[in-house]
Amino acid sequence: AILGPPEVNITSCPNCINVTIKLPTSHVRDGGKLLSLIDIYEELDYNITLKSLDGEHKRPRQKTTEEAFSTVIEDLYPSKNYCVSVEVSASLNRHSIPSSWKCVTADLEARQGYYEVAVAGAVCVSLLIAAVLKGVHAAGFILLKISFPQTLV
Repeated sequence: AILGPPEVNITSCPNCINVTIKLPTSHVRDGGKLLSLIDIYEELDYNITLKSLDGEHKRPRQKTTEEAFSTVIEDLYPSKNYCVSVEVSASLNRHSIPSSWKCVTADLEARQGYYEVAVAGAVCVSLLIAAVLKGVHAAGFILLKISFPQTLV
């Protein structure tokens, strides 16, 4: 039997891409129940091939015992386009079909997004504190004018 192709989705993160992999379904049944590849092989190998303008780079073979999982490819150049293809195989079955290529641009924008969220949060907190102080002052709990005792007049 030929394994694959797996279902692959990728999203960008700062200087990296997050690869989500869902193993292909098997066609093996046991008592009417469709078995997963993990049920059959217990452990599978997967290879990720990363492609950019610089060429293709096969990453080291890794193992999984999960039907769906994620992995992060780090140390990438921001604003550069990367494509990923994943191939799944088992120790007893090396016949496989790789996934189609999925492409994304590694982002630097995510860091800027974190900065914008932090600034917006700080502004909101400042406005909230100002509103609370204004409310407390209006209620008369904070007196801004200092009154001296009559004996000093």
